[in-house]
Amino acid sequence: MKLTDLEIFVVGNPPPGWGGRYFIFVKLTTDNGITGFGEVYSASVGPDAMRAVINDVFSRHMLGENPENIELMFRRAYSSGFTQRPDLTVMGAFSGLEIACWDILGKAHDRPIYALIGGLMNERVRAYSYLYPLPHHDINAFWNSVDLAVESASQMVEQGFTALKFDPAGPYTLRGGHQPSLSDISQSVLFCKRIRDAVGDRADLLFGTHGQFTTSGAIRLARQLEPFDPLWFEEPCPPDNFLEFEKIARQCRIPIATGERLTTKAEFSALLRTGGVSILQPALGRSGGILETKKIAAIAEPFNAQVAPHLYAGPVEWAANIQLAANIPNLLMVETIQTGGEFHRQLIGDTIRWDAGYIDVPTAPGLGIEFNESLALAHPWDGQGLHLEMQEAPCRYNSENQFLGGAPPIK
Repeated sequence: MKLTDLEIFVVGNPPPGWGGRYFIFVKLTTDNGITGFGEVYSASVGPDAMRAVINDVFSRHMLGENPENIELMFRRAYSSGFTQRPDLTVMGAFSGLEIACWDILGKAHDRPIYALIGGLMNERVRAYSYLYPLPHHDINAFWNSVDLAVESASQMVEQGFTALKFDPAGPYTLRGGHQPSLSDISQSVLFCKRIRDAVGDRADLLFGTHGQFTTSGAIRLARQLEPFDPLWFEEPCPPDNFLEFEKIARQCRIPIATGERLTTKAEFSALLRTGGVSILQPALGRSGGILETKKIAAIAEPFNAQVAPHLYAGPVEWAANIQLAANIPNLLMVETIQTGGEFHRQLIGDTIRWDAGYIDVPTAPGLGIEFNESLALAHPWDGQGLHLEMQEAPCRYNSENQFLGGAPPIK
């Protein structure tokens, strides 16, 4: 069995666009006609450039190879161009292609992927989601409205969610770490207090920040949030300086979570050695794929760290996350977009079952999905923005900051 063909789908995500502006899916075909699907989450360059990278990685390192030889293909891509170091774009391309190889292998052996990487550890997987606007909410007003957030949180708990994520702490800015404004600190405290009052001990609070604070700014904010006992403080500082996480952890009693912007075991193991992070959030369409992320989870075990696979992407990465989650012993939970996302679920044939805050692990071969190629082709992405983007404007200290999600409408 050898890999012979690659097809790439760049799919526009219809409004309201939870999960990003577009998704990049790959389809691999073998010489005996088996197909597998994967998803690329590397979004540092636009889709046209990413298509070129995916084609190059496939043709250079994978075309004609047995899809079983994932370790060999990983080393080829990782070492490409005399690098042998994490490269976000190349490893993002490889990650999606690697997931597709596992989908092929599962179908070839008529087994789910988790059965091929060590078997079933977790029959049901705990899920969490962001707080999203309800149908009657004003989407633009939602992000800074504690009343709307409480209403959304209450409904999610009624649906069965036991963990809720929100990020009211200010702008999503490309300028690096900044000090939070006093009003943003006050608003963050109010969100935590009101949501905690509404849900009580029925749900964990997951506080996100998108890596936007200086080390001291993150510590200032964390001290104000500690009375509400969040399960995690996510990406409190920019992800490119691992040592700063350790400084925050020393003065913060909230567990630190990070990892959505990291790739390969090289980065995650360095992060763990700092002692500052206890929850890893790899995105399988970026972190190196299923096998590489299983290694990341294994490295985390002796550090007594847990894994909560990240998802702000499409449903194929969601399916891959679930396959890994079914297998690893140090799973915390997996991110889900609402209960799977209306458009997202259609793209995979509505094959994954979400039930009262948990996901039932699929038993079908491979990823356990039925990718809807017709629907993907009917929603091509023709915009100019990236999957996610950060604002250039700095934090405001004399007026309200607005987040508006990571992919607001382009004006």
